Amino acid sequence: MTEPARPRGLMVAALRSGSGKTTVTLGLLRALARRGLAVSGAKCGPDYIDPAFHAVATGRPSLNLDGWAMTPGLMGALAARTAQGADVVVAEALMGLFDGVPAEPGRSGASADVARALGLPVLLVLDVSGQSQSAAAIVAGVRAYAPDLALAGVVLNRVGSERHTRLVTDAIRALGVDVFGAVPRTPDVVLPERHLGLVQAGEIAHLEALLDRMADLVGAHVDLDRLLAAARPMTPIAEDATAAIPPPGGRIAVARDAAFTFLYPHLAEGWRAAGAEIAFFSPLADEAPDATADVCWLPGGYPELLAGRLAAAEGFKAGLARFAETRPVHGECGGYMVLGRSLTDADGVVHPMTGLLGVETSFAERKMQLGYRQIELLADGPLGPAGSHLAGHEFHYASVVTRGDDRPFALAGDAYGNEPTPTGSRRGNVTGSFFHAVARRV
Repeated sequence: MTEPARPRGLMVAALRSGSGKTTVTLGLLRALARRGLAVSGAKCGPDYIDPAFHAVATGRPSLNLDGWAMTPGLMGALAARTAQGADVVVAEALMGLFDGVPAEPGRSGASADVARALGLPVLLVLDVSGQSQSAAAIVAGVRAYAPDLALAGVVLNRVGSERHTRLVTDAIRALGVDVFGAVPRTPDVVLPERHLGLVQAGEIAHLEALLDRMADLVGAHVDLDRLLAAARPMTPIAEDATAAIPPPGGRIAVARDAAFTFLYPHLAEGWRAAGAEIAFFSPLADEAPDATADVCWLPGGYPELLAGRLAAAEGFKAGLARFAETRPVHGECGGYMVLGRSLTDADGVVHPMTGLLGVETSFAERKMQLGYRQIELLADGPLGPAGSHLAGHEFHYASVVTRGDDRPFALAGDAYGNEPTPTGSRRGNVTGSFFHAVARRV
């Protein structure tokens, strides 16, 4: 019997953030989709914003693949789900290609680990503004640093002229590395940003037109045929989804609007695959959670930008309080802040929140908290029974003014071996924390 053809894939990466890999990725995804190909996006690491852009660009779901927070078996299951029915998979790296944390080989969370595990050749996006032939030394360094990593070739970004392009291209091709194209400086084809990264896909007016401009840009300056030919069949990984976070109930009320959007696609898909129903509601529209749901989930997002509207949503607050009298309510990051007593915005205005937990948070003095987290739950709740271990991450700028007198929800350690400390809050049926859960640690 002939083995079915494996989907082909490649990874778009850079050596630092801000090199233009998201623009190249989105332009490539859209350009390939416009050719009639079934193309799926994937995002390496803990990023909940980029997959939404991938999905709009391709019309297909995009999932996260995380070598630190996910077991190899879970990552293999999610990669297979991403590739199902796709002609090609384009994975977007996180930060710099080799940026990760101390860990055993292949489990550092670096995008290079994902590329190795799945056999994805790397398309390196190089911002060559301010340099010419020196870019070849960077490419040579990548090959020397990771000789086992398949380097498909390079796309030059922010080139200044034909002469500039020729100097860089000739130097890199002299190494035996292909250059698939050179994208000029195009300041009008960029995505808007804010303090946690890109502005969310659902907030950008005329996003479809912007994606089409990105596709036009990439299509005009990158040889898509040669790039497609460089994609390789993905290496299958033994699938094991036992590390997935099981659905917290048979029917889950999930807040979803401009204030609550940071729900990982693999969580929602996994819950549905396990037979759970998801009932979305909008706190900004003053909607309460579905009264027939078993549990309510408030994801992260940007409540600090919409705190006034949330404070005025009396129907939402009253409905959530009624729900919490008899059933579990859990909040992650932004959701945790909304479950607290108050949220102080960047202008120093204090907004009353739901008061279901005693925590008070503030953006008046921002302090970034960023990194992977190893979690041990201290009590039974929507994320699992007491004693469960989870992998997740934290990324926010909020400060805790006071935690109130609630008991901690979990113990949180990091990826560097520091002693775990109490985190989050729990009171009655209500729990919350700043960490985003990615998977179980098994």
